[in-house]
Amino acid sequence: MNLSDIVDRDAAPEPWAEGDNIPWNEPGFSARMLREHLSQGHDLASRRSETIARHADWIAREVLGPAPARLLDLGCGPGLYLQKLAAIGYRCRGIDFSPASIASARSQAAGAGLSIDYEEADLRVAGFGPDEEFDAVTLIFGELNVFTPDAARDILRRACRALKPGGRLLLEPATQAAVRKMGSEAPAWWSAQSGLFGDRPHLMLVESFWDEARQAATKRYYRIETETGAVTRWASSQQAYTEAEYSALLEECGFGEMRFYPALASAEASDFCAIVAEARGTWAQPS
Repeated sequence: MNLSDIVDRDAAPEPWAEGDNIPWNEPGFSARMLREHLSQGHDLASRRSETIARHADWIAREVLGPAPARLLDLGCGPGLYLQKLAAIGYRCRGIDFSPASIASARSQAAGAGLSIDYEEADLRVAGFGPDEEFDAVTLIFGELNVFTPDAARDILRRACRALKPGGRLLLEPATQAAVRKMGSEAPAWWSAQSGLFGDRPHLMLVESFWDEARQAATKRYYRIETETGAVTRWASSQQAYTEAEYSALLEECGFGEMRFYPALASAEASDFCAIVAEARGTWAQPS
């Protein structure tokens, strides 16, 4: 791309039409994102250690039950939650799309003497499903919303079939208000010598869109390299759901009893809610 492509861009992109997400699996981006995951200065990529410890205690108590229950963490990042839970006796498996995060998770587990099974894979095609017999599956920090509704439905169905009957899903999706806010933000720009989107000096342009009909937000990211003027574009979309829509989606995918919380391990206001849903004995099949 070049600067004229920015000038001639579509006024309002269709959600997911310009790409699934920012490039989590690209090695350079993955390595830069890992630094953000491990930072204790913010909660943007992963939460701070003290918050993760508090969340892990809540997950053990409210979702998993006594160790050694078996847990599958979808979108596990560098394994920060799984390390806490494995250390107190839970049997853990994690799947994530980022090669740097999975490499870091494996290294940290080995260094701590923890037996955690990590897999680098896209959740849309990863191999989890029937007969895995997990006691719990977690999909947290808004991970569900980045997928198209069809992909989200498929992931939840497979998560349900990976659970024992009565096993629990912990879902921490974004609230409808949070996704709408993301799609309604004003355009922004900044310059950097290096950063998340590149190691060389560049200018970043970001614009946001809210699709009212589809209840979806899209962000466009343009990186302009200062030395060459080369332009790279990424786009990221998120689907918004109401609480009633989350309930209907989970029921369609095979879940029965559900408990809603205003936030994970807390009653404080958050951009995310938390849902614990139990897998029914007879699982819903794809339509």
